[in-house]
Amino acid sequence: MKRIIIIAITFFLMMQISVQAQKAVGNPFPKGNEVTATFTGTVWLHPLVAKDSTFNLVAGSVTFEPGARSFWHTHQAGQILLITDGIGYTQEKGKPIRVIRKGEVITCLPNIEHWHGASSASSMTHISLNPNAEKGVVTWLQPVTDEQYNGPKQ
Repeated sequence: MKRIIIIAITFFLMMQISVQAQKAVGNPFPKGNEVTATFTGTVWLHPLVAKDSTFNLVAGSVTFEPGARSFWHTHQAGQILLITDGIGYTQEKGKPIRVIRKGEVITCLPNIEHWHGASSASSMTHISLNPNAEKGVVTWLQPVTDEQYNGPKQ
């Protein structure tokens, strides 16, 4: 029952954010604060939902300047990305880089090593939804090298 409630709340939040994003030109949220510890390049984070025992969800708006990207990382309970602006990349370990665009929804399965960020020519903003936060939110790994970032795109 708890899982159904969490899924329903996540779906509701996704729909609300999607409607707001469609009405807005560009990112509907402020950039927030610049973060550096687990990113390469210029990245801003604006927290939207803090971890708590009611929703068990962490959400934020993340804006990447061109060429900026996260380090490799995993999510213990997975992650959903709602691309609200720009063009970016995402890659799971051992797979080609996938080009992602405004309006797409990306699912990152639990415990799968991956990264995401802006393309080299465009900024990219996404809303990150991290469900079941009681399992943990993220485990940061090593930086994405320039060679990995510039790898083949699909």
